[in-house]
Amino acid sequence: MKEISIIGLGSMGETIARLYLRSGYRVTLWNRTASKAQPLVQEGAVLAPSAAAAARASAIVLMCVYDYKAADEILHAQDVGAALAGRLLIQLTTGSPQDARDSAAWARQQDAAYLDGAIQAAPSQMGQADTPILVSGDNAVFRRAEAALRILGGNIVYLGDKIGSASTMDLATLSYIYGAVLGFMHGARIAESEGIDVAAYGAVVADISPTFGAFLKHEGGVIQSGDFTISESPLRISVEATQRLLQTAREAGINSEFPAYASGLLKRAADAGYGGEELAALIKVLRQ
Repeated sequence: MKEISIIGLGSMGETIARLYLRSGYRVTLWNRTASKAQPLVQEGAVLAPSAAAAARASAIVLMCVYDYKAADEILHAQDVGAALAGRLLIQLTTGSPQDARDSAAWARQQDAAYLDGAIQAAPSQMGQADTPILVSGDNAVFRRAEAALRILGGNIVYLGDKIGSASTMDLATLSYIYGAVLGFMHGARIAESEGIDVAAYGAVVADISPTFGAFLKHEGGVIQSGDFTISESPLRISVEATQRLLQTAREAGINSEFPAYASGLLKRAADAGYGGEELAALIKVLRQ
């Protein structure tokens, strides 16, 4: 029978456990607050008396807790390390590349296989064909766990042997998301300052997002190639555009921090002689 142990029953951990139950797995649970497991126990899960007991119960142990501090406290508790010997620990707790490296080293000391991952979806989005799960670690170990991971989402992105790659990619995409959120919020203030319906503005952003995503994919390829010959958008155009954003913010009397930062970076790029190159040449300034 397929089996898995789940350590951590926050909203994501609870969703993960339920997905495995519905897929016919024998699911063993452990959570610091045992009462949170009761609804899942009523659905057929088994509540272990300790994290060590949960680790011993299954060949695959999946962990998803608040942060690596909480994860380390659990993993370093009495008998947990010994219980993981010969098992596979899949760490889906959000952390840094160094967190992943440290955890992988600790797992090796316990004679446990290890994969590090990052979930790029909300609990309500789990288990779908396009749910993205980033995973890194030894390829043979990944192949061993792939079928179990696909219960969580159909879009499993394996990023290679380097154990910190999943958390690196997670942070890189978060940087994009928060940069986009800041730009969106500043755009909302521009719309408000001119009496434009912000909901209508949001709808326009949604409509242009797929096209913009394709543009950013192109720019990523440009950066990787190292050839910054103009292919889509000259950097000088963005210098002018961000200067207009800054001017508009000042004229409207709204917060100008975001366009000041953006226009400042692009002006530095232009001053360095990159205006006649592809917009992706901005990476040269950020590398300094």
